[in-house]
Amino acid sequence: MINPELLEILVCPETKAPLVVDQDGNLVSTDASSRRKYRVDEGIPILLIDESEVITPEEHGKAMKWAEEHPIGKQPRKADQ
Repeated sequence: MINPELLEILVCPETKAPLVVDQDGNLVSTDASSRRKYRVDEGIPILLIDESEVITPEEHGKAMKWAEEHPIGKQPRKADQ
């Protein structure tokens, strides 16, 4: 699992689009034209373009839908309440 506070500041190194976590725990760029997926190894995001994967439009759509239905870090922290 990736730290929600870290996820808030991470962006795709190629497009600078925000990243979301998919159902497999990978990071996926929200940019629909690049559709980059980055793996997370032992909680460490591997944000290297050469090691990323370009996923199909269908896979990207599924990842975006899953991330919308399962947001990480969107619950208010105790200090915010």
